[in-house]
Amino acid sequence: MEPTAGKPSFLRNILVRLLLFGVLFIVVRFAYVVTIAGESCNVGNFCFFSLPENLNFVIAGPGTGNSAVAVNKAIVSSTAVPTQRELYTSKDWIKAVNFFSSIFQDLMSQGYLLPESKSLCVETPNGQDVFALKEIGVKDSVGTFKKASKPLVVSGEAHRLPFDDNTFDFVFSGGGRLDKSSRALDFATEIARTLKPEGFAVVHVSAKDTYSFNSFLALFNCCNLLTSRDIDGFDSSMPHIREMVLKKEYDIHGHGVYQPRDDSGNKCSVPGYKQELVRKAEPLIAEEPLKPWITLKRNIQNIKYLPSMADISFKRSWFKKQYPKHNKTFEVYAIEADKTFHEQYKVKKGVTLLPYAAWVRNETLSFEINRDPGEQVTEKGRGMGRIQPVTSKGGNGGGRFDGEVDEILGFDFANWLKNTVTERDFVVMKMDVEGTEFDLIPRLFETGAICLIDEIFLECHYNRWQRCCPGQRSSKYEKTYGQCLDLFTSLRQSGVLVHQWW
Repeated sequence: MEPTAGKPSFLRNILVRLLLFGVLFIVVRFAYVVTIAGESCNVGNFCFFSLPENLNFVIAGPGTGNSAVAVNKAIVSSTAVPTQRELYTSKDWIKAVNFFSSIFQDLMSQGYLLPESKSLCVETPNGQDVFALKEIGVKDSVGTFKKASKPLVVSGEAHRLPFDDNTFDFVFSGGGRLDKSSRALDFATEIARTLKPEGFAVVHVSAKDTYSFNSFLALFNCCNLLTSRDIDGFDSSMPHIREMVLKKEYDIHGHGVYQPRDDSGNKCSVPGYKQELVRKAEPLIAEEPLKPWITLKRNIQNIKYLPSMADISFKRSWFKKQYPKHNKTFEVYAIEADKTFHEQYKVKKGVTLLPYAAWVRNETLSFEINRDPGEQVTEKGRGMGRIQPVTSKGGNGGGRFDGEVDEILGFDFANWLKNTVTERDFVVMKMDVEGTEFDLIPRLFETGAICLIDEIFLECHYNRWQRCCPGQRSSKYEKTYGQCLDLFTSLRQSGVLVHQWW
């Protein structure tokens, strides 16, 4: 009788089933790590394709010499999935790390960065700058981006960083991220908030002109500019870089609210970099046009808008319609005394209506809807208006009045402007105030509010020649074209970029 094979077969079946179960467990675990754990594995996870702790990269330095940076244990106690392994060994990665290593070594030699500096890199998608910091010995470094890329980059947006106040000794923002941000002010405020007093912030921007340079500095009014330099970028996305090194002072209070370093009261002087723009503006029309309704309208084509002469990327923006906004979102306020137009403004998206008259103080005014000779008033509230205190007698400057009168509320425009905008904002003002420009402009200078305005489109009202009646001037306004020209000239001589508008 042959011996039975039942027992060995039974053991073999058990071993096969255990083996299959083990394979299934490994596959399920691997799938979990890749699909659930995300872009990296923490210590203790069962993870395939981990980068060894002693992984070395040799990054060739620029030039023909033997310069090199050896990367050893740059990612401490961490692992990476296959896509990260490919990323860390790609030519672009190595090129970027080499660039940032050179930048940080220069900063170290100047004393702005130390091995023990607690460091943050803001808006870094892959963390090449963080990698470079760790490589040169700044181990306590981390980066932030909307999507994490562990272990170098944690999740956090530039306008809301996930760190406490006064956390870092060194903060870096490269790649022109501040230029590209739609919330540049919040971006800069968060850098200042998380930076320790006497800490250093280094920002790479593409600012090429003095206007954008000074607009950038206005974002960091808690800091002093120590030095700046122009350097070549490492790729075509940003071939030229301006590097700014700032030091945080002690005049910051709370979450991004700054205490001014001096109080000059209401006085202000238009800075020199704004005066440079005035010299580039289109010339004023020196001679009074015989047909202003044609000449001034055509002059619009000659206007040199500020964004065509300077970079406004560091400014939170205002204004609308024809203005070259350069993909910026503008906040718009419409100040309109004529109630006929109120409903039109109320339905416009993104426009805040102030149904009052811009004036030099808070008081009740008379709003006169009048007309030129030959014109017919066809609808209540339509026509050209004049604004003046209710105690005034007669028309504007004693001119003849033929029309309707409404009482409206006037408000201190200069004071409102100072409470609504800051020097960090990019403010464009179109002023068509029916003759009260001769009151409002001096008030803007008196209060210092004029320094908050970057560009003005001003319609100056004077006793112009009438379209209807050759040889006759308007009786609505007593000012002459010469007085209007003097107003425009004085504004430009003071450094205010103003244009003749129709």
